[in-house]
Amino acid sequence: MAVFAGKFFPTQPGRISSDVIIVRPEPALRAEVEGKHAEDRNASSADSPMAQDSQPHPLFAGAFSAVLPPFSQDVSELREIPDNQEVFAHNATDQSIIVELLEYQEGVSDSDAARYHFEDVASSNDAEGQSEVLSVEPLPLAQLTLTACTNAWVLTGHQLVAKFNEEARNAVTIHMALFRLPQHSTDMLVTFNDPAAINPSSSSAVGGASLAPLSPWTLADFNRLLCTLQLHNPSIFG
Repeated sequence: MAVFAGKFFPTQPGRISSDVIIVRPEPALRAEVEGKHAEDRNASSADSPMAQDSQPHPLFAGAFSAVLPPFSQDVSELREIPDNQEVFAHNATDQSIIVELLEYQEGVSDSDAARYHFEDVASSNDAEGQSEVLSVEPLPLAQLTLTACTNAWVLTGHQLVAKFNEEARNAVTIHMALFRLPQHSTDMLVTFNDPAAINPSSSSAVGGASLAPLSPWTLADFNRLLCTLQLHNPSIFG
């Protein structure tokens, strides 16, 4: 879990690009993920998976919480994560979810803000010119527990993303939710990276068979996270 104190927005917010997260980790890190998955599976064998999955998970040192999808691995346990992010990876797929607290883009209209952040992610992924927005829809506030946001949007798009400096690119479906909190000078972004096609030449295609099969995350899992997201401590904004 990322932990920080006081105002956290740098001039250019730190971002882990999707190519680092949605692809399978290097062998050493993959072994850690597999070992962690085995421990979690053994530990949960006597518990109810439904009860486990429905428990809110603290975010940003408890300032927020949300119900995470099953089989979520906190990536901060395996590598350093920027203070303004929480990153979770599926234990057996290339799926990931990134929660970000970003500087409020005052000059961008509410209806264009999700597209603005999608294009910023494409730039981080070196996917400019290889991305497409499929839809942008308002998220009804009545469905949310994050009552502090003035409006919310859900964007769906595609990007062709390469791992590190590889030439092979993977087709990734990106579901992105934007919660606007102008009173806190914050845009809160929740991004679900869902690989649609892995290039056989990508290192992401290596080693997948070694993991036990687990159900991939679905849009229902993502929507549950969005609808259970809550703010508990506004002092996080400084």
